[in-house]
Amino acid sequence: IERITGPNQAIAQIRASKVPKPGGKIRLLAHSDLVAPETPPELVVNGRVNLGGNSDFYEIIFPDHAMAVLERYGELPLPPYISHTPDEEDANRYQTVMAQKPGAVAAPTAGLHFDEALLKRLRDHGVQMAAITLHVGAGTFTPVRHEDLALHQMHHEWYSISKDTLEAIERTKQNHGKVIAVGTTSIRTLESYAISGLLEGETNLFITPGFEFKVVDALITNFHLPKSTLLMLVSAFAGVDAIRNAYAHAIRERYRFFSYGDAMFLRRT
Repeated sequence: IERITGPNQAIAQIRASKVPKPGGKIRLLAHSDLVAPETPPELVVNGRVNLGGNSDFYEIIFPDHAMAVLERYGELPLPPYISHTPDEEDANRYQTVMAQKPGAVAAPTAGLHFDEALLKRLRDHGVQMAAITLHVGAGTFTPVRHEDLALHQMHHEWYSISKDTLEAIERTKQNHGKVIAVGTTSIRTLESYAISGLLEGETNLFITPGFEFKVVDALITNFHLPKSTLLMLVSAFAGVDAIRNAYAHAIRERYRFFSYGDAMFLRRT
């Protein structure tokens, strides 16, 4: 499921041997841990949806409230490079303490390094915090397959920034403070606003070396996959040489990579 678009409808990524057609039906599998046997509901394909970067997205119609069906029959969508079946431990670990609005298909994993105790320590030291929302889409895992970056089709993701958050950022800038983004999702959200002036909407911003950052001064982020758009984003932010050195150090010192891995602190070049 890419995103919920209504009480009983959603946009989903479907991969099948044949292209799904409008009116086609999808039968869900029953969970093995259900006590009483039951017939899982059928979903109806309503047509293809263009979210950019991938043509496998379709609108689907649920027979009941979409979230109720997903909670009963769905599984936590772990990143594709995590091979084990999601379990209760993942449900606890693969969620940040900042999470507020359901809708993302992946956690903003830089936030996994924070717990309530650490947030309190930061506040006690005078660090102000402000929240934004970006519903991470499945396209975040799509590698760049073109040497010419202009040919890469960036996926669309929904974001929202509150007026309180915007005012907090403006006060920080006026007081010569630093805006530190936790995760690449936060950077894409804030820099998308700087370009469009919209506090809420869709973004397909593809940040590559040469991009001029207008909001974020520093970044906390995990180590990303090769050929990923996120690796290009951090290279644009901190400089290609700095990122190469950071990754070489991480490999040499056996840091952990990707979602459950270690993080680094980067300053904008």
